[in-house]
Amino acid sequence: MIKKEMIAMLLAGGQGSRLGVLTQKVAKPAVSFGGKYRIIDFPLSNCINSGVDTVGVLTQYQPLRLNTHIGIGIPWDLDRNVGGVTVLPPYERSKGSDWYTGTANAIYQNLEYMEQYNPEYVLILSGDHIYKMDYEVMLEYHKSKKSDVTIAVMQVPWEETSRFGITVTDEENRITAFEEKPEHAQSNLASMGIYIFSWEVLKKSLTTLENVPECDFGKHVIPHCFSTGKRIFAYEFNGYWKDVGTLQSYWEANMELIDIIPEFNLYEEYWKIYTKSDIVPPQYIAPDARVERSIIGEGCEIYGEVLNSVIGAGVYIAPGSVVRDSIVMKGSSIGEGCVLEKAIIAEDVELGKNVRVGVGEFATSSYDKRVYNSDLAVIAEKSVIPDGVSIGRNTAISGSTVQADYHKGSLESGGSIIKAGGGR
Repeated sequence: MIKKEMIAMLLAGGQGSRLGVLTQKVAKPAVSFGGKYRIIDFPLSNCINSGVDTVGVLTQYQPLRLNTHIGIGIPWDLDRNVGGVTVLPPYERSKGSDWYTGTANAIYQNLEYMEQYNPEYVLILSGDHIYKMDYEVMLEYHKSKKSDVTIAVMQVPWEETSRFGITVTDEENRITAFEEKPEHAQSNLASMGIYIFSWEVLKKSLTTLENVPECDFGKHVIPHCFSTGKRIFAYEFNGYWKDVGTLQSYWEANMELIDIIPEFNLYEEYWKIYTKSDIVPPQYIAPDARVERSIIGEGCEIYGEVLNSVIGAGVYIAPGSVVRDSIVMKGSSIGEGCVLEKAIIAEDVELGKNVRVGVGEFATSSYDKRVYNSDLAVIAEKSVIPDGVSIGRNTAISGSTVQADYHKGSLESGGSIIKAGGGR
């Protein structure tokens, strides 16, 4: 039997519905980030930088782009004969097929994959957070505490505690209580969704809870470990960590990359972020173009103005256009005379001439208040916007639109246009 000290199980099957039209055709971990990367690049890079060379990636929702991106793991040096990266979708069994119904259920359905490596420890990760962490340091901490379960935690603002699993610890950092998304929290130490389990503890817990509907780590496995007297410790992380689960947090995390002294630095030599790179020509900035404090991807042609924005690879920005405080993803085209402000433009979008995006004042969304609740105008991938239209703030557009879709040539703030094939 192959023996690995620690293997990683990376949960990448979530839809990420709070990113609205950005995830209608792609899983959240495959969404572009920082002009060059996809969100899943960060935990994958953390793994190889930490010496973890065996990673199971659990996919489910819209997995095609994620599978294509990961391939056999070459960019992350995870194309190994023993170990490496393995994509693990749900599969049919003799007793019937079953979707992954919860985070722990997904891991349980892949016990056989883990058993072939006979690990001492299993690292459970989420595929949709932006951060750098040395998992080897966390493992040493786990060993030093003789821990059964170690949960990575960080302090969050008290007003945000209801969004997280909250841990209460003693002076040794042993967790004495765990509350999943409490209304009135006893602590502000939030679980980051990163766990190290001693293998036998994990296997026994998952097997015991195998018939629990929608079995989840925060709601079921951690409480079960408490009830059976397991040693559970908190590992406090003090670096940058961002859950880019909402449109506002996704936009903010991208904008933080272009701060004069970025809190999250993509340019550190000792902790590189690896990704699958396309073969594209170099970028071209025209003599009359103006670029200020922005990330510009490879293969871009910039003829207009780009201010405080993140531009993906192969983007075309025509003369006379101004892109400000915005994200424009790979392969999109911005026509002449456009003005974009606080916009998120997904991949392969076509904007006609003289389009204005992000105009007017904020208005409550008439489409989905839970998802659309900021100043951002969001346009889904492969959408087409006709010449001369005006698009307000807190809006959503998906699909190939025409002039007739816009009342008097505009989409008011808080509005939406979702064509056939579009969705929340």
